[in-house]
Amino acid sequence: MNVNTIKWTSTFFILSGILMAQFEMYPYYIFAHSVGAIGWLISGYLMDDKAVMTNFGLQIPIFIIGYINYFLG
Repeated sequence: MNVNTIKWTSTFFILSGILMAQFEMYPYYIFAHSVGAIGWLISGYLMDDKAVMTNFGLQIPIFIIGYINYFLG
């Protein structure tokens, strides 16, 4: 799989997650957006783009909090 495929697939998941959040589709939007964030983190690593890795890498702990709240809350 090439970097462009990862980026576009990840973009689809992020935008899907944002759309689901607008329709209050909890917790599905957390799952979709986090898949996209992980994909963009991988893309940032492959492209050696530290700004992309920082942006999406810092989103992952936030999603982990959402997973904890959903599964343990």
